[in-house]
Amino acid sequence: MRILLIALFTLLAAPAFAQGWDHYDNDRFGYGVDIPPGFSSQGESENGDGATFAGGRNPSYLTVWGGNLTGSFEDEVSQRMAWSEAEAWNTTYQAVTPRWASWSAIKGFRILYQRMVLLCDGTSYAAFRMDYSVTDASEMDRVVEKLVGSLRGNC
Repeated sequence: MRILLIALFTLLAAPAFAQGWDHYDNDRFGYGVDIPPGFSSQGESENGDGATFAGGRNPSYLTVWGGNLTGSFEDEVSQRMAWSEAEAWNTTYQAVTPRWASWSAIKGFRILYQRMVLLCDGTSYAAFRMDYSVTDASEMDRVVEKLVGSLRGNC
């Protein structure tokens, strides 16, 4: 009976969580990512590599972009992580593979989560960076998880 109730709750909750999500596709680099409900576009970048979105009770920001690799994917990830640390973000988690990387960091009462994926051509990447309040951490964990799963190349 308990398993039946858990299964029923999961089936009812999953569609509610998925409601309201939009999708962003970037033609320049050929990637896409889902955009959480309540996040509105702050505009596309001038060079067409991505866009910024804002939302949430406490200010939350989602930036998505693509880029060309100037070296290896791992070098690009290392550079991005170094830039975060130079901005006084203290890394709390990192996972790096040849095709994707994720890390999170904290600074004061803000959390940063960044994800990068190697795109299909092997010479470019797509990324998102989510910046949100520590008071929203439990709610944002599910949002970040869905973002991670949705960031991919269109190939």
